[in-house]
Amino acid sequence: MPGVATAGLPQPAVDGRAFAARVQHAIDTKTKPLGSLGVLEQIAYRLALTQRTLRPVIRRPAIIVFAGDHGIAAQGVSPFPQAVTAQMVMNFLAGGAAINAFSRAARIELEVVDAGIATELEYPGNLVARAVARGTRDFSIEPAMTRAQLAQALTEGARRVDHQVAMGSNTIGFGEMGIANTSSAACLMSRLLDLPIDACVGRGTGLDDAGLAHKRAVLGAALAHHPASADPYDVLATFGGFEIAMMTGAYLAAAHARMTIVVDGFIATAALLAASKIDVRVLDYCVFAHASGEQGHQSMLDALGAKPLLSLGLRLGEGTGAALAMPLIRAAAGFLSEMASFESAGVSDRTDAASHEG
Repeated sequence: MPGVATAGLPQPAVDGRAFAARVQHAIDTKTKPLGSLGVLEQIAYRLALTQRTLRPVIRRPAIIVFAGDHGIAAQGVSPFPQAVTAQMVMNFLAGGAAINAFSRAARIELEVVDAGIATELEYPGNLVARAVARGTRDFSIEPAMTRAQLAQALTEGARRVDHQVAMGSNTIGFGEMGIANTSSAACLMSRLLDLPIDACVGRGTGLDDAGLAHKRAVLGAALAHHPASADPYDVLATFGGFEIAMMTGAYLAAAHARMTIVVDGFIATAALLAASKIDVRVLDYCVFAHASGEQGHQSMLDALGAKPLLSLGLRLGEGTGAALAMPLIRAAAGFLSEMASFESAGVSDRTDAASHEG
């Protein structure tokens, strides 16, 4: 399925050695000891290269929450009924979820998209209706979606990013809601990284030991049921969710638009893993928000060479980790854009001090 949501992806944000050297010099000569802002310096460097300026700004940061249901839920892999997906979406729209509280606190625009919720909803005006179907099929029996459905999901995800760009956003994160979507993400991880399923499966929304053992058995059998293709389109169509596929298309579109992409937790990272297998350059635009408490997330981060900003034991999803990281990303842009240099402030750096003592 080459070409879907990927046409014209720009060259990596790290292109241009001369400009990269200027960025590093600007960071190093701010009025602070060398390297003393730690990871914030790495974020500032990434922002400057992405925006191609020594004065990066975060404009109208947005988070899109994609919601969809999974046929694999019929196999009892989650302790919650599938109806919770629709109920939580209504909670998002009413402003009562964690992502709403965190988005308000961080001044983030929030969009909620129906990618494929199984329950029929009376659409309020603030829900974006883009359902591919009323949930995916049960991938323990058959592929979760057709190739045509996958292409539709990738395209719709890209279009939602294009909408946010048109609204003025240059920084974006993605969240999700979907009962059983940790099962989908675990199978994507297992197949795309060639890892045993037991290394990828976690407790999701709170399985006990017996529930976790059952989930592992179901997913192991599901992987064995399908051909062992590592093609990202095959893997997405076989094991993905509509919300995960839309996130995948959204990542690729955001990279195309040279946006800073703030990556959330386990499921959002699984979608990014798929996107990176389609075009690895997407990773040049990513800032990783946090290390999730869900088993397998750290292994995915390691495979992507990612160093997350936060480690708070989060495993909620919804884009909550991305929202919590946004003020730090704003701060990184602020120090590079606004902080004085030794020269402009008339402050001696270590080299100046040494020469004065001589």
